[in-house]
Amino acid sequence: MQPIPANPRILVVEDDPEIGNLLALTMQENAMIPTVAENGQVMQSLLRTNTYDLIILDVMLPGEDGLSICRRIRSEKTIPIILLTSLGEEVDRIVGLEVGADDYITKPFSPREVIARIRSLLRRASYGLVTSINQRKLRFDGWQIDPLRRQLHDPSNARIALTTTEFDLLLAFCRNPGRVITREELLALTHAGLAGPIERSIDVHISRLRQKIEADSKEPVLLQTVRLGGYMFTAMVEEA
Repeated sequence: MQPIPANPRILVVEDDPEIGNLLALTMQENAMIPTVAENGQVMQSLLRTNTYDLIILDVMLPGEDGLSICRRIRSEKTIPIILLTSLGEEVDRIVGLEVGADDYITKPFSPREVIARIRSLLRRASYGLVTSINQRKLRFDGWQIDPLRRQLHDPSNARIALTTTEFDLLLAFCRNPGRVITREELLALTHAGLAGPIERSIDVHISRLRQKIEADSKEPVLLQTVRLGGYMFTAMVEEA
């Protein structure tokens, strides 16, 4: 198991006091430090003065909804985000991933599942902190990816914001260029574990990743789909 923060700080954005208190109590019992905000306005105020390791964000909030908030956070920060929703339709979950969430949990939920998903996502987010030979910077097509700092820079050296899952996927591709990788392998290579994103969600994260690294995401060149196979990264990758 990869290291995660000893006492991770979790921001819970939930307007239902009963659910918010249940989540906070469960986190405290598992050595986490929770803070509960009842809406996006309170959340924004907290984010201006505090730092958090992960956000759990309810979709159905008064005022600005969770999807809109998620999209806004993702445009500014790379902090891991788990959506909490009572919406059971797959299309609603996919929309959540498309606006930048790393994972989602549907109500009603098991407190044990919440903790498992938090730990899984924190473990993946902190994966780059492990010092090893595999943490060397890599270059492809003018881009540079830094596994240790978990940063991606484009050919102009501008930093490109990626979600935890997007970064994990790109790093997996960069370490396996020219090879067809199945969705099942991608789940394993990204250290998602049992509490990670479901197989079909990989396609959504791939789509978002293409929007950030491809000249034309509708006609991808670097990250290609292999029919009945999976995906292949076609760029030549070298150590920086």
